[in-house]
Amino acid sequence: MLTDNNSAISTYKGQERALRADRIGLGGLLLSVLAASAPLLVVAGVMPTTYAVMGIVGQPLIFVLLGVVLLLFSVGYAEMSRHVHNAGAFYAYIARGLGGTAGAGASVVALVAYSAMQVGIYGIFGFEVSGLADTYLGLTVAWWIPALAAALVVGVLGWLKIDLSAKVLGVLLVIEVCMVVIFDVAAIGDPGPQGLSLTAFDPGTLAGAGLGTALCFAFASFVGFEQAPVYAEETRRPQVVVARAMFLAVGFAALFLALSSWALNIASGPARIVQDAQEQSAGLLFYLTEGRLGSTFTDVMHVFFVTGMFAAMLSFHNVVARYAFAMGREGLLPAALGRTTRTSGAPGTGSLLQSAVSFAVIAVFALTDDKPHGDPTAPVLNLFTWMGNVGALGVIVLMATASAAVIAFFVRRGAARAQAWRLLCSGIAGAAMLTIIVYTVKDFDVLLGAEPGSVLRWVLPGIIGLAVAGGLVYGLVLRSVRPEVHRRIGLGNQAFQLERTAAAQTDSTDPAPPAGTAAPRG
Repeated sequence: MLTDNNSAISTYKGQERALRADRIGLGGLLLSVLAASAPLLVVAGVMPTTYAVMGIVGQPLIFVLLGVVLLLFSVGYAEMSRHVHNAGAFYAYIARGLGGTAGAGASVVALVAYSAMQVGIYGIFGFEVSGLADTYLGLTVAWWIPALAAALVVGVLGWLKIDLSAKVLGVLLVIEVCMVVIFDVAAIGDPGPQGLSLTAFDPGTLAGAGLGTALCFAFASFVGFEQAPVYAEETRRPQVVVARAMFLAVGFAALFLALSSWALNIASGPARIVQDAQEQSAGLLFYLTEGRLGSTFTDVMHVFFVTGMFAAMLSFHNVVARYAFAMGREGLLPAALGRTTRTSGAPGTGSLLQSAVSFAVIAVFALTDDKPHGDPTAPVLNLFTWMGNVGALGVIVLMATASAAVIAFFVRRGAARAQAWRLLCSGIAGAAMLTIIVYTVKDFDVLLGAEPGSVLRWVLPGIIGLAVAGGLVYGLVLRSVRPEVHRRIGLGNQAFQLERTAAAQTDSTDPAPPAGTAAPRG
């Protein structure tokens, strides 16, 4: 039943088939999407790994270049968000631009990619909590125990309303950003033996076999900003708020990541950063911090390193739950996933699904972990690194496809001339994304530290390839077997409004019932 009450949900299919509108403003949305990038996790975990494994000294330059590419991507993506409001975001945009079959393929890729990134973080989270328990409590705790506990807590918060999650994410995000900025200032004020060197911004430092994987690692650091449209149905003034949140998130991330990676670079020295990263691994930031800010600050930073990971897990969980909700609502997944909880309006069934997937993946890696306690192979080098890069590759594929979809969307509507500069930006960004995809797949063996002939170098990126192929086949089957579902892909609640209009038209053409019979109830 439709209503004019702003606090109610307006959907033909009933309250349980829509997300609560007007629940989150610009601040809450910005905090939610930035939390997915987990700034402290990136600085303490991703950046040292990139320096150590790929040997790329010019990491700060990579962040600058990717920031430019993602700003170009956001121009068209943000304009699309003004026209399409759907929790399915990527796949909804792609469906509206390239058709329902492409949208079905994108929906599967999005579900796999974001699930992989979220589940991967549980590995490094469990490992770090296990290490803290050893150091400060003298307890020997297997990494998978805190990982499973975190999955349970995240699942509970995911079941609750987005307002609470935004507050949790916001507090953790602000604290960890402040701590990293304090380190950045300390490193610039007390640089390493080579002083305030700008070597890291020299294009010549990007040469090396690991460039593709370094690009994938760096790209994963930005992931989060593109999630803003996922919350469009829950925001106030989505035509304005979603676009603003995306541009602010990309701009902040580019500046923050470039500055922080440069701070690490100069704190150690361009000549030593790769060696120090190889020796210290994820402890590089804390090693450099302790010498400048003391052990107490370093210990506190270590704690918020863990809470930052928790914030990222919660943010990704919310996104996956909303993708599952959107797919269930449109018939791509079972209808039960397309319903929200009565008390909070959150996509509860989608949240439960993501929790179940998380528990299952953690269990698989735990059961196959034959290393001694404290060895990072299973939780960090395998679960975190493998899943994180598989997820990042999937998001890059989605962005490249979305760039093409933006162009097709406006061209089909005769708006190509009016949107020319936005379409040009989308085209440049799409070409850049395709280039990154090629380099990433080409260098995947560097990420694994495996031989060029290793089966894993093809199996892991092949997960995204299978998701693409499987999603497209599913879309073709739907077009043939369930054309009404295929037509609804990407339309969200708009499809239900069209159904209502069609039903009303059908009712108006039905003959009047014979005298003496009751009219059917609607």
